[in-house]
Amino acid sequence: MIEKKLRTTEGRLLVAIPTLLNELTLGQLMEMQEKPYLTDLEAISILSGVPVSELNTVCDVTEFQIFSEYILLLSHQIGLLYNRDEIPKKVTFYLDKPVTVNVINNLSVEPAGAFMAAREIIAEEIKEHIEKYGEEDWQETFKPSLKACCQVLGQYFFCRVTGKKYNEYQVEEFYAEVKKLKVTEALPIARHFFSCYPHLSRRKTNYLQRLLQLWRRRQEYRRLNALNTLIPSTL
Repeated sequence: MIEKKLRTTEGRLLVAIPTLLNELTLGQLMEMQEKPYLTDLEAISILSGVPVSELNTVCDVTEFQIFSEYILLLSHQIGLLYNRDEIPKKVTFYLDKPVTVNVINNLSVEPAGAFMAAREIIAEEIKEHIEKYGEEDWQETFKPSLKACCQVLGQYFFCRVTGKKYNEYQVEEFYAEVKKLKVTEALPIARHFFSCYPHLSRRKTNYLQRLLQLWRRRQEYRRLNALNTLIPSTL
């Protein structure tokens, strides 16, 4: 974490932002991703919690330079994090009291309601990617949105963390707790579920290629069926 007191038109303003990935939350990263044209001040505001309106009162704009440099470093580290295979063994949520969940020993999505919801979220994310960029080698560029990652993690963690019966509406409320996870915890776990779709319970090698092959076989089968109905029988 880097802190700096900045001179403003109304006095001094303390600004502190993360400098390491394990200081950055999923929620902060999501908020930045949701802004298509993120400015330096908006990024600093999200990472520090200081409103842009207050940052606008800083007298010398060059004082933001040190923060911009660290934001660039963080963005580079985030890119590498997407490709990290290591999954945290435990994750702690801070509700009324800290709740620690063992992750690595049980990576199946349960119960059935959570499984079906997570599978639908992932399928829709893949579908949107293919519709936008095409199916040719889509798995090479596919990266799930942080929103989808948050939703899948909510499905996975809700019952384990709260001890409550599965409830889709309460899961949506639970997303707020998921956003508090460190990105170093959240993204590797979410990536696991996207990499083992549609089973969501164990790792699958080259699953995207197999999924695409299956989809193509189904398309070919439908095409042949259509031809059979169009070609009259010679018997």
